[in-house]
Amino acid sequence: MKKSLLLSVSLIAALCTSAFATKPAGHPSAAAQGLTAQPAAPETLSGKALQTMNSGGYTYIYLQKKNGEKVWVAVPETTVKTGSQISFKPGIEMRKFESKSLKRKFDSIIFSDGVQGVGTASAAPAAMNAMDKAPGSMSRTTTSKENKISVSKATGANATTIEGAYGNSAKLDKQKVVIRGKVVKVSAGIMGKNWVHIQDGTGSQAKGNYDLTCTTAGDLPNVGDVVTISGTLTKDKDFGAGYFYKVIIENSTVKK
Repeated sequence: MKKSLLLSVSLIAALCTSAFATKPAGHPSAAAQGLTAQPAAPETLSGKALQTMNSGGYTYIYLQKKNGEKVWVAVPETTVKTGSQISFKPGIEMRKFESKSLKRKFDSIIFSDGVQGVGTASAAPAAMNAMDKAPGSMSRTTTSKENKISVSKATGANATTIEGAYGNSAKLDKQKVVIRGKVVKVSAGIMGKNWVHIQDGTGSQAKGNYDLTCTTAGDLPNVGDVVTISGTLTKDKDFGAGYFYKVIIENSTVKK
Protein backbone atom coordinates (compact mmCIF):
# COMPACT_ATOMS: atom_id res chain seq x y z
CA MET A 1 0.00 0.00 0.00
CA LYS A 2 3.01 2.31 0.50
CA LYS A 3 3.64 2.38 -3.22
CA SER A 4 0.14 2.90 -4.49
CA LEU A 5 -2.53 5.59 -4.34
CA LEU A 6 -6.12 5.02 -5.67
CA LEU A 7 -8.37 6.07 -8.51
CA SER A 8 -8.78 9.46 -10.12
CA VAL A 9 -9.79 12.47 -8.10
CA SER A 10 -13.41 12.17 -9.16
CA LEU A 11 -13.77 9.30 -6.77
CA ILE A 12 -14.06 8.74 -1.45
CA ALA A 13 -13.56 8.17 3.48
CA ALA A 14 -13.37 6.58 6.59
CA LEU A 15 -13.97 4.84 7.05
CA CYS A 16 -15.32 1.74 6.25
CA THR A 17 -16.56 -1.54 7.57
CA SER A 18 -16.18 -3.44 4.35
CA ALA A 19 -12.57 -2.57 3.54
CA PHE A 20 -9.96 -4.96 4.88
CA ALA A 21 -6.43 -4.04 3.85
CA THR A 22 -4.06 -3.00 6.68
CA LYS A 23 -1.90 0.09 6.90
CA PRO A 24 1.84 0.38 7.48
CA ALA A 25 2.85 1.23 11.03
CA GLY A 26 3.10 4.94 11.69
CA HIS A 27 0.87 5.79 8.76
CA PRO A 28 -0.10 9.49 8.87
CA SER A 29 -3.54 10.39 10.15
CA ALA A 30 -5.70 13.47 9.85
CA ALA A 31 -7.43 15.59 12.43
CA ALA A 32 -11.16 15.00 12.24
CA GLN A 33 -12.06 18.63 12.90
CA GLY A 34 -11.39 21.29 10.30
CA LEU A 35 -9.91 18.92 7.71
CA THR A 36 -11.11 19.39 4.16
CA ALA A 37 -10.17 17.99 0.77
CA GLN A 38 -9.93 20.44 -2.10
CA PRO A 39 -10.26 19.65 -5.82
CA ALA A 40 -7.17 18.40 -7.59
CA ALA A 41 -4.67 20.95 -8.74
CA PRO A 42 -4.85 20.74 -12.55
CA GLU A 43 -1.25 21.72 -13.24
CA THR A 44 1.95 19.72 -12.80
CA LEU A 45 3.84 20.74 -9.67
CA SER A 46 7.42 21.61 -10.59
CA GLY A 47 10.23 23.21 -8.67
CA LYS A 48 13.12 22.76 -6.28
CA ALA A 49 12.98 20.36 -3.32
CA LEU A 50 13.95 22.53 -0.35
CA GLN A 51 13.34 19.82 2.24
CA THR A 52 12.34 16.15 2.24
CA MET A 53 11.38 13.61 4.89
CA ASN A 54 9.99 10.08 4.93
CA SER A 55 7.32 8.94 7.37
CA GLY A 56 4.60 6.31 7.47
CA GLY A 57 5.11 5.15 3.90
CA TYR A 58 5.11 8.66 2.41
CA THR A 59 7.72 11.14 1.32
CA TYR A 60 6.99 14.76 2.23
CA ILE A 61 8.64 17.43 0.08
CA TYR A 62 8.77 21.16 0.75
CA LEU A 63 8.74 22.43 -2.83
CA GLN A 64 9.59 25.87 -4.12
CA LYS A 65 7.63 26.23 -7.34
CA LYS A 66 9.00 28.05 -10.36
CA ASN A 67 6.92 31.11 -9.48
CA GLY A 68 8.52 31.23 -6.04
CA GLU A 69 5.53 29.84 -4.15
CA LYS A 70 6.39 27.23 -1.53
CA VAL A 71 4.13 24.22 -0.95
CA TRP A 72 4.23 20.88 0.82
CA VAL A 73 3.73 17.81 -1.37
CA ALA A 74 3.29 14.18 -0.26
CA VAL A 75 3.80 11.10 -2.45
CA PRO A 76 4.19 7.36 -1.79
CA GLU A 77 7.63 6.86 -0.26
CA THR A 78 10.36 7.49 -2.81
CA THR A 79 13.82 9.01 -3.05
CA VAL A 80 13.92 12.78 -3.49
CA LYS A 81 17.18 14.65 -3.01
CA THR A 82 17.20 18.03 -1.33
CA GLY A 83 18.09 20.69 -3.87
CA SER A 84 16.93 18.66 -6.85
CA GLN A 85 14.59 19.96 -9.52
CA ILE A 86 11.54 17.71 -9.63
CA SER A 87 8.03 17.56 -11.06
CA PHE A 88 4.97 15.95 -9.48
CA LYS A 89 1.69 14.92 -11.01
CA PRO A 90 -1.47 16.86 -10.08
CA GLY A 91 -2.95 16.02 -6.70
CA ILE A 92 -5.50 16.78 -4.01
CA GLU A 93 -4.96 19.58 -1.52
CA MET A 94 -5.71 18.74 2.12
CA ARG A 95 -6.01 21.62 4.56
CA LYS A 96 -5.33 21.42 8.28
CA PHE A 97 -3.80 17.97 7.80
CA GLU A 98 -2.16 16.42 10.87
CA SER A 99 0.51 13.75 10.51
CA LYS A 100 0.78 11.87 13.77
CA SER A 101 3.89 10.03 12.61
CA LEU A 102 5.61 13.38 11.99
CA LYS A 103 3.92 15.01 14.99
CA ARG A 104 3.10 18.12 13.01
CA LYS A 105 0.17 19.80 11.28
CA PHE A 106 0.27 21.19 7.75
CA ASP A 107 -1.92 24.18 6.97
CA SER A 108 -1.96 22.90 3.41
CA ILE A 109 -0.42 19.86 1.72
CA ILE A 110 -0.92 18.36 -1.73
CA PHE A 111 -1.21 14.59 -1.95
CA SER A 112 0.18 14.03 -5.42
CA ASP A 113 -0.25 11.18 -7.88
CA GLY A 114 3.53 10.77 -7.68
CA VAL A 115 6.71 11.92 -9.34
CA GLN A 116 6.10 12.93 -12.94
CA GLY A 117 6.86 10.03 -15.27
CA VAL A 118 6.91 7.42 -12.50
CA GLY A 119 4.00 5.03 -11.93
CA THR A 120 0.32 5.36 -12.82
CA ALA A 121 -1.33 5.82 -9.43
CA SER A 122 -3.86 8.44 -8.44
CA ALA A 123 -4.04 11.03 -5.67
CA ALA A 124 -7.44 10.26 -4.18
CA PRO A 125 -6.29 7.34 -2.03
CA ALA A 126 -3.38 9.32 -0.68
CA ALA A 127 -5.81 11.61 1.04
CA MET A 128 -7.99 8.65 2.02
CA ASN A 129 -5.09 6.58 3.31
CA ALA A 130 -3.71 9.51 5.24
CA MET A 131 -6.93 9.73 7.23
CA ASP A 132 -6.89 6.07 8.20
CA LYS A 133 -7.50 5.41 11.90
CA ALA A 134 -8.20 9.07 12.59
CA PRO A 135 -11.30 9.73 14.72
CA GLY A 136 -14.26 10.43 12.46
CA SER A 137 -12.33 9.64 9.28
CA MET A 138 -12.63 7.16 6.50
CA SER A 139 -10.44 4.13 7.10
CA ARG A 140 -9.99 0.51 6.29
CA THR A 141 -10.29 -0.52 9.88
CA THR A 142 -13.56 -2.14 10.87
CA THR A 143 -16.10 -0.14 12.86
CA SER A 144 -16.96 -2.23 15.91
CA LYS A 145 -20.51 -3.32 16.57
CA GLU A 146 -22.14 -1.42 19.41
CA ASN A 147 -24.04 -3.92 21.52
CA LYS A 148 -26.58 -1.56 23.09
CA ILE A 149 -28.04 -0.20 19.86
CA SER A 150 -31.67 -1.02 19.14
CA VAL A 151 -33.39 1.16 16.56
CA SER A 152 -36.86 0.50 15.20
CA LYS A 153 -37.14 -0.18 11.48
CA ALA A 154 -38.11 2.65 9.16
CA THR A 155 -41.68 2.61 7.87
CA GLY A 156 -43.16 3.11 4.43
CA ALA A 157 -42.05 2.19 0.95
CA ASN A 158 -38.50 0.86 0.47
CA ALA A 159 -37.93 0.53 4.22
CA THR A 160 -35.48 -2.12 5.40
CA THR A 161 -32.95 -2.83 8.14
CA ILE A 162 -29.18 -2.90 7.85
CA GLU A 163 -29.17 -6.69 8.03
CA GLY A 164 -31.91 -6.71 5.38
CA ALA A 165 -29.89 -4.42 3.13
CA TYR A 166 -27.00 -6.88 3.18
CA GLY A 167 -29.19 -9.97 2.88
CA ASN A 168 -31.19 -8.61 -0.05
CA SER A 169 -28.40 -6.64 -1.70
CA ALA A 170 -28.68 -8.50 -5.02
CA LYS A 171 -32.36 -7.60 -5.27
CA LEU A 172 -31.92 -4.07 -3.94
CA ASP A 173 -28.86 -3.17 -6.03
CA LYS A 174 -29.36 0.26 -7.65
CA GLN A 175 -32.69 0.62 -5.84
CA LYS A 176 -33.88 3.29 -3.42
CA VAL A 177 -33.91 2.22 0.23
CA VAL A 178 -34.88 3.83 3.53
CA ILE A 179 -33.05 2.76 6.70
CA ARG A 180 -33.07 4.05 10.29
CA GLY A 181 -30.00 3.76 12.43
CA LYS A 182 -27.76 5.31 15.04
CA VAL A 183 -24.79 7.29 13.77
CA VAL A 184 -21.56 5.70 14.99
CA LYS A 185 -19.00 7.43 12.77
CA VAL A 186 -18.85 10.46 10.48
CA SER A 187 -16.40 12.30 8.26
CA ALA A 188 -16.84 15.44 6.21
CA GLY A 189 -15.60 16.74 2.89
CA ILE A 190 -13.67 13.67 1.74
CA MET A 191 -13.47 13.47 -2.04
CA GLY A 192 -16.38 15.86 -2.29
CA LYS A 193 -18.69 13.79 -0.11
CA ASN A 194 -19.71 13.38 3.50
CA TRP A 195 -19.61 9.86 4.96
CA VAL A 196 -21.89 8.46 7.65
CA HIS A 197 -21.80 5.06 9.38
CA ILE A 198 -25.00 3.81 10.99
CA GLN A 199 -25.98 0.75 13.01
CA ASP A 200 -29.48 -0.37 14.03
CA GLY A 201 -28.76 -3.40 16.21
CA THR A 202 -29.40 -5.93 13.45
CA GLY A 203 -26.73 -8.12 11.89
CA SER A 204 -23.62 -9.48 13.57
CA GLN A 205 -19.92 -8.76 13.77
CA ALA A 206 -19.16 -12.30 12.62
CA LYS A 207 -21.09 -11.81 9.38
CA GLY A 208 -20.01 -8.20 8.89
CA ASN A 209 -23.58 -7.09 8.16
CA TYR A 210 -24.19 -4.78 11.13
CA ASP A 211 -22.72 -1.45 9.97
CA LEU A 212 -23.72 0.54 6.90
CA THR A 213 -21.76 3.27 5.14
CA CYS A 214 -23.72 6.09 3.50
CA THR A 215 -22.54 9.03 1.40
CA THR A 216 -24.30 12.36 1.39
CA ALA A 217 -23.79 15.87 0.11
CA GLY A 218 -25.96 17.27 2.89
CA ASP A 219 -25.24 18.31 6.45
CA LEU A 220 -23.58 15.77 8.71
CA PRO A 221 -25.42 14.44 11.74
CA ASN A 222 -23.66 14.01 15.06
CA VAL A 223 -22.37 10.71 16.35
CA GLY A 224 -25.15 9.30 18.53
CA ASP A 225 -28.01 10.76 16.49
CA VAL A 226 -30.75 8.39 15.35
CA VAL A 227 -31.39 9.20 11.70
CA THR A 228 -33.33 8.00 8.69
CA ILE A 229 -31.19 7.46 5.60
CA SER A 230 -32.75 7.53 2.14
CA GLY A 231 -30.55 6.74 -0.84
CA THR A 232 -29.50 4.33 -3.55
CA LEU A 233 -28.13 0.96 -2.47
CA THR A 234 -25.08 -0.20 -4.38
CA LYS A 235 -23.78 -3.75 -4.07
CA ASP A 236 -20.08 -4.67 -4.23
CA LYS A 237 -18.80 -1.14 -4.65
CA ASP A 238 -15.05 -1.23 -5.32
CA PHE A 239 -13.05 1.99 -5.15
CA GLY A 240 -9.80 0.07 -5.62
CA ALA A 241 -6.75 -0.45 -3.37
CA GLY A 242 -8.80 -2.39 -0.81
CA TYR A 243 -11.65 0.09 -0.46
CA PHE A 244 -14.43 -2.39 -1.12
CA TYR A 245 -17.99 -2.21 0.18
CA LYS A 246 -20.34 -5.17 0.15
CA VAL A 247 -23.15 -2.63 0.51
CA ILE A 248 -23.08 1.16 0.45
CA ILE A 249 -25.89 3.73 0.31
CA GLU A 250 -25.01 6.53 -2.09
CA ASN A 251 -26.40 10.02 -2.65
CA SER A 252 -28.28 9.83 0.62
CA THR A 253 -30.49 12.27 2.42
CA VAL A 254 -30.19 12.20 6.20
CA LYS A 255 -33.11 13.13 8.45
CA LYS A 256 -33.12 13.19 12.23
